[in-house]
Amino acid sequence: MKVLFIGRFQPFHSGHLEVIKEFRPQATSFIIVIGSAQESHTLTNPFTAGERYSMIKRSLTDENINDVDIIPLQDLNRYSIWVNYVESFVPPFDTVISNNPLTRRLFGEKGYEVREPKLYKRERFSGEEIRRRIMHNESWHDLVPKAVVRIIEEVEGTERIRTIGDVGNGENDV
Repeated sequence: MKVLFIGRFQPFHSGHLEVIKEFRPQATSFIIVIGSAQESHTLTNPFTAGERYSMIKRSLTDENINDVDIIPLQDLNRYSIWVNYVESFVPPFDTVISNNPLTRRLFGEKGYEVREPKLYKRERFSGEEIRRRIMHNESWHDLVPKAVVRIIEEVEGTERIRTIGDVGNGENDV
């Protein structure tokens, strides 16, 4: 099984890590696509593609998972050709892991096996909840791998999210 795991990873959290741990042992290859790679510095997408790449890479290294490809990919916003677009940027795969209904549908229509991973404590382990907690100065460190905490601190991510929220850019729904 050659697995493709797609997400925005804003930020990469412990739920994402559990999905990788669940599916990686079964896979002959494992590819992570960082979606919306062109987005950053908004409440929905506060971290850059490079920051998200580092979050994932360092978290996996800490878990001794070193045989995963990580590929940032910009949005295309043309669903009729999106799967072809993804295929053109990543190594071959046959199975897609996603909780996004549109992603599952589009890859399913192209004949890929699509799997919906278990949601690991979804009420806690979601990017939206983590961003909300950061915004409101609530506890969030226990929701992400230690490597992610370090990176968010290195890039002053908590300050970034709070500043973006203070600007009132119409995305204050976090």
